[in-house]
Amino acid sequence: MRGGARGAVAPARGLAHGPFAWRFTTPLYVGSALNPVNSSIIATALVPIAVELHVSVGSTAVLISSLYLASAVAQPTAGKLAEVFGARRIFLSGIVLVLLGGVVGGLGQNLATLTVARVLIGIGTSAGFPCAMVLIRRRAEDTGLDTPPGGVLGGIAIAGMATAAVGPPIGGLLVGAAGWRWAFLINIPVTLAALAMAVRWLPKDPVPEGGRSGFRQVADRIDLPGIVGFATSMSALVIFLMGLPRVRWAALAVCVLSAVPTVVWELRKTAPFFDFRGLAANGALARTYLRQALTLLGVYSVLYGMTQWTQAARGMSTVAAGLLLLPMGAVSALLARPLAKRNLVRGPLIASAVTMLVGSAGIMLLTSGSPVIAIVLVSLVFGVTSAATTVGNQTALYVAAPPDQIGTASGLFRTFGYLGSIISAVIGGLVFRDGVSDRGLHTLGLVLVVAGFAVLSLTVLDRRLMGRGTRRPAGTHDTRDSQDAPVNLIKENRA
Repeated sequence: MRGGARGAVAPARGLAHGPFAWRFTTPLYVGSALNPVNSSIIATALVPIAVELHVSVGSTAVLISSLYLASAVAQPTAGKLAEVFGARRIFLSGIVLVLLGGVVGGLGQNLATLTVARVLIGIGTSAGFPCAMVLIRRRAEDTGLDTPPGGVLGGIAIAGMATAAVGPPIGGLLVGAAGWRWAFLINIPVTLAALAMAVRWLPKDPVPEGGRSGFRQVADRIDLPGIVGFATSMSALVIFLMGLPRVRWAALAVCVLSAVPTVVWELRKTAPFFDFRGLAANGALARTYLRQALTLLGVYSVLYGMTQWTQAARGMSTVAAGLLLLPMGAVSALLARPLAKRNLVRGPLIASAVTMLVGSAGIMLLTSGSPVIAIVLVSLVFGVTSAATTVGNQTALYVAAPPDQIGTASGLFRTFGYLGSIISAVIGGLVFRDGVSDRGLHTLGLVLVVAGFAVLSLTVLDRRLMGRGTRRPAGTHDTRDSQDAPVNLIKENRA
């Protein structure tokens, strides 16, 4: 075993200097934050965009759905490319695409151009998280760490989830002060700074195996047919879900007709893009994906459903409704880092499920006459949910995913999160289809209670999270309860 006792203490020491110094982590944090911020910053710009471009407000929803769709497909694809060609190369390529999307969107004169910009931003920002996980895992292994670098994962957790809550307030301030184009243009200075930091501070990638190869060799190494099949079926699925309650039979047909041959191909492939056999054998990873999707369904229902309700039922302005979410993001950010430093898994996941149940019950008690403090308290509870689920599931992902597939696994982790957010939008549309009302909000709360019980069951009944039948690595000293022992899971996974 590499590292021994050194691996147990190095993560904490490395945050100030050493392998995980701020120069290494800062560009990773910025890159990981670009996707969640861009996914929510557009919310306050939709109405001004509709007014200036002379289109309906409903038609501007494509600016949200296009980024969701692009991200759901591009996240695991970027992870696979990072594993094959190098995480730094793909990370830098993604930042350049975001920069291009910011320019195109800032200069766009019609909705089609803005949609192209959002797709570019969605694809580009999708490289941040999976590439960061590949780089972190590579550095941890190079330095002989046997435990996940908790402090670093905590920073990634903050960048990847807590920042989503600050998107609407930032967007409201930018749009109010400088116009809707700054919902796109803000990417230019941010990406230029991230690009400079990444070029200067991130370590260069090793030479890809096989050196220069022809198209066929490259396509085989990345499993191009698998990627195309996944992208087609996932795109059709997302379009189908976003169209509900109206059933889009064509999208459903495309999803099925592309998914079936893709599954057959992937099952026959030696090194598939989507490893169905591996995922079926790795129950811990599959349950992590499912927990993430269900929990983010609740978090995004608050981000979007409650925001819509506060504006329509309570008459709040867009800026005021966005500012109500700031406490949620603040609590999530404050809790994520200390939770992650301890490398806990089961404890945070139980806390996530319980707070989701409490917050969902709180939603069922809210009315249009409730005081603002009651709404803030509910959002604070979901802030705890956000922090706990991101930290717990992210650490579970780190230790359950095969080391050589951490990029693809991280991308799929984000894809399942996006599916949760998309389903939350579908549910919001269903409960508010007759108008935004207290009754619809209470129905939403009931749905989230059911989802919360499902998350709690997936956590409490998961024997893998209890650390049964595992061994503690020799030379390490860990006083944590065996229920929160990701080191043991790493040893099992490597075996």
